Amino acid sequence: MNEEVDQMLANPYIETLAFFSIAVLALIIFLTIFELVTKYNDWEEIKKGNLSVAMATGGKIFGICNLFRFAILNNDSILQSLIWAGYGFVLLLIAYFIFEFLTPYFKIDEQIQQDNRAVGFLSMVISVSLSYVVGASVT
Repeated sequence: MNEEVDQMLANPYIETLAFFSIAVLALIIFLTIFELVTKYNDWEEIKKGNLSVAMATGGKIFGICNLFRFAILNNDSILQSLIWAGYGFVLLLIAYFIFEFLTPYFKIDEQIQQDNRAVGFLSMVISVSLSYVVGASVT
């Protein structure tokens, strides 16, 4: 079975499709987890036109996909890439809680839900920036 899978993955088109499929599935799972930890419904707020939520969510999407980029470039197997991307996601999630903790003057989630675009932009930049930091350490 492993030999057959390895042979299929030797085809760059199939390998790309496999990485793409795993990344999309993981992105959905990781975004669902982020949805559970925020105090607002991301997609309802985006539907209402809340740009702050869109920026924060976009930063999370970019951050997660960027982690996959580094994981795919630096690992030989889909499983290794998924493990590294998952580890990076956990670090992004921890960064989210640290960001909330380090701003005692206001609640990040409340400000983003109220469409405070400065906070939404900062949240996006933190997600994107930290994905590069974590990605650079992926081996």
